[in-house]
Amino acid sequence: MQRGPYNTISTTDIRFFDSLLGPNRLITDPDECESYNIDFPSTVRGASRCVLKPKSTEEVSAILKYCNTRRLAVVPQSGNTGLVGGSNPVFDEIVISMKSMNKILDTNELAGVLTCEAGCVLENLENHLTTVGLMMPLDLGAKGSCLIGGCVSTNAGGLRLLRYGNLHGNILGVEAVKANGDVVDALNTLKKNNTGYHLKHLFIGSEGTLGIVTKVVIQCPPLPKAVHLAFLGLASFDKVLKTYHLAKRELGEILSSCEMMDRLSIDVSINNLDMKNPLTSYENGHEFYMLIETSGSHLAHDEEKLSSFVEKAMNNDIIEDGTLTNETAKINNIWGLRERISEGVLRDGYVFKYDISLPFTSFYKVVEVLRDRLRDPRIIRISGYGHLGDGNIHVQVSIPEYYVDVAAQLEPFIFEYVSQCQGSISAEHGIGFKKTKYLHMSKTSSEIAMMYDLKKLMDPNGILNPYKVLMPVTTELQS
Repeated sequence: MQRGPYNTISTTDIRFFDSLLGPNRLITDPDECESYNIDFPSTVRGASRCVLKPKSTEEVSAILKYCNTRRLAVVPQSGNTGLVGGSNPVFDEIVISMKSMNKILDTNELAGVLTCEAGCVLENLENHLTTVGLMMPLDLGAKGSCLIGGCVSTNAGGLRLLRYGNLHGNILGVEAVKANGDVVDALNTLKKNNTGYHLKHLFIGSEGTLGIVTKVVIQCPPLPKAVHLAFLGLASFDKVLKTYHLAKRELGEILSSCEMMDRLSIDVSINNLDMKNPLTSYENGHEFYMLIETSGSHLAHDEEKLSSFVEKAMNNDIIEDGTLTNETAKINNIWGLRERISEGVLRDGYVFKYDISLPFTSFYKVVEVLRDRLRDPRIIRISGYGHLGDGNIHVQVSIPEYYVDVAAQLEPFIFEYVSQCQGSISAEHGIGFKKTKYLHMSKTSSEIAMMYDLKKLMDPNGILNPYKVLMPVTTELQS
């Protein structure tokens, strides 16, 4: 990758940002910039020497207007919890951190609509909504640090997508700032508004390449009165699929999450993080595990349905063992086994993490194919887990340290395999920096051409999150 045709930040630029934000919201110290340059799994590193922390849309607008005129590249950054290098600089781009834009602006309890700034932490929004009987339609393992603006910009999926759908359906409106500093006010608060182009969709999932999301309007469902969780042990992936099929039939409208983990994935939480497996009937554990959650309005009714489902699954010899609970503490502990896998696997060493979607017939086969292909004694584990209900599996290949030859065996092979199976090379983390050269495996040439047209229209100087999503187009630096 070559650095694009952008100017280098100067002392004059620093003086402008200092006059706009003040010294407390301008970071130029190399040591302080380091955490913004490195991603969550420590797989990419940029060389930014300037981090800006705006507190308002007006400040974001002023920053982008100035940078566009000066031809200074910028990278918007939220919680920095992504896995594809989408929120980190590649070279010396200016980082625009959204963490200081964290105000909840309005909560309409009757309509179930929340309006907030892009820098609000997902878990804080969840806690706020709980006080008024509502909930976020989105739930992620990184909810304690990810920001809602970043979730919207990547169209994050998460644990509740099976029940509530993706953010394209739950975001009612956005406010975003274009590359030239113009503010697009599309803060619609209505569920139905069929008036012309749905401009919000340009920014949802565009990963900060078309504009920086500054405010969000979210449709929030009622907080369920009854939540139950089943943790199941199974002998094969075929029985995992049978269990999912049975759950959809038996649990119907109260089914809210359906997660699958293989034994090596659960071992990450148990061995690397010292967590406890609630199923101890098998000495060496089960080959597969499932988390099935229900959310409803009647405690006894939901408990009866879930118990009946588990009993039927055991009588039909589909599951080997299981435990049920509606106690909040136990639910949180069991969910922790699933949610902390991504954290725990980092303790193995270096991890190749792949977020992909596949048809059910190929869903787990990708893990088996990789195990057969990579018969290398240096590999610690090849494991898979994910959102079975929406076809999204997370594949992890962990090794003590980065090896070029292992990387060469994995890429582009895994993306070619996914493409051959009519899957998607990115299910919920976006394209970012790591997958730009593989975009054509999930998008047609006509789609990619239109994406370039939109990028050129909305960001003609290419200053917004360059090198991400689309491969850079070489242009001459204009004076």
